[in-house]
This record gives sequence, structure tokens and C-alpha cells, in this order.
Amino acid sequence: MAENVLITGSSHGIGAACAAAFAEKGYNVGVTYCKDPAGAEEVAKKCRAFGVRAEIYRADLSLREDCVKLMEAFLADFGVIHVLVNNAGGALKIPAGEFEDMPLDYWDSQIALNLNAAAYLSRDAVRNMKQNGIPGRIVNIGSIHGHVTWVKRKMLPYCAAKGGIEMFTRALGVEVAKYGIRVNCIAPGLIMTKISDRYKKSDLEGFQNKIPVGFLGQTEHIVPAILFLADEASSRYIVGQILTVDGGQSVSGIIDCMKEDF
Repeated sequence: MAENVLITGSSHGIGAACAAAFAEKGYNVGVTYCKDPAGAEEVAKKCRAFGVRAEIYRADLSLREDCVKLMEAFLADFGVIHVLVNNAGGALKIPAGEFEDMPLDYWDSQIALNLNAAAYLSRDAVRNMKQNGIPGRIVNIGSIHGHVTWVKRKMLPYCAAKGGIEMFTRALGVEVAKYGIRVNCIAPGLIMTKISDRYKKSDLEGFQNKIPVGFLGQTEHIVPAILFLADEASSRYIVGQILTVDGGQSVSGIIDCMKEDF
């Protein structure tokens, strides 16, 4: 019997690549989007081509009520959840100025999208997994900026949220392990997606020059790690861990290579 996976933020980028990869392995897939219905439809179409079920859900995951309604809708369609990939997130539009100039709404939106959403969805996923005796898996998508800051982009709220995801992963992982539920986290470095268009060519060159493997990350470099942590048999002895996938960037000693803010 096919397992069911819900992947947040899966209309493009890492989430979209994950959805297709899970479908290829026989999972039924829940595809979510906020502003890109066409992208979500294209992803679902690719998933269905593998002969699995794929449903589409719209949710603004910076809103608590949307998080709750999303899981309710997914469970109404599929009944049970085996895998949750908390992928949705991002720094959004970064306001000008220093920390003291930051609008408080920006802080709130960053914590809501990059930390709270994962907690809300994980709560309801764990409840369903426990009720159904499912050895479920939760894979949180963090960032190397959960443990290494990035000053020039004024990403303090994003860094704080992703740091929170790492500790949330550890704490929840320990709590639910006795039920056969495993919680782990992937911490990506720069992964090239369509939102990478916001970077200048000089910025990308700067990144590449500081990445020990010598090339920029692509979605195909991170998806196998997510699939590994989502596979019950392959990683059943891994609990509360943070797997960094960044080409060695975070251990090279040089992270902030932006020439200027954007």
C-alpha cells in the first residue's frame, strides 16, 4: 500500500523536486502552494505521471489557521500521513535598515513562516501518526543559517527561526522516537532555484568561489538526502539530527561573500 507524503512549499524549487522524487518512489503526494497555482498544478501533473495520487492545497503558512486547515484537508483526502516535509520558508522581502529599524511585523512573519508552521503541522501529523500506529517521519528543512549567521542580508529573524527549527527537531525527535516516529532536519546551503534570480551574477560567483566543492548546489543535490531521512527502513536509527548539505560552505570559515545588500 502506498504511503502518503505532504510537502509544504512544493510548487517550485526544492519542494517541487521532492514531490516528483517521492512520486517516482510510489508515494501519494500532497502539493502545497501560496502564490503559484500554475506551478502546483504542473508539479501534481508530474507526480500523477508516475501513477500515484497527487492533491493540491493552497495555504499561507505564515497564518496559523491555514496550517491547521491544510492538515485537516490532507487527512480528509488521504486518511493518514506517513511523511511530512516541512519545506516552506524563506526570507521574503528584506526591509532596509539595521535591526533597530526592522518593522516588528517582519519579525513576526519570519518566525511564523520559518518556525511556527513546522510546529503546527508537525503537531497534527504526530497526532495522526500515533492514533494510527504509523512509524511516521518528519523532515524539517532548515538552513546553514540556523547555525551560521549572515549579517549583510539583515537576516536576523530568518537565522533565529532556522536556529529554532534545529532545536525543535532535536526536542521533538527525542519525544516521539518511542512511538516509532522519527524527526530529522536538512540544513541546505545555497540551492539554485527560480528565486535565485534575485542574486547578482557577482554574488553567485562569490558563492561559488567560497564553496569547497567548487560548484553551486542544485535541487538534485539535496533531494536524495531528504528521501533518505524520509525512508523508514534506511534511517530508522537516526533521530533528531541536522544533516548539512552545502558543499562544505559552512565549515569553510567563509560564509558572508555578498558584495552588497539586495
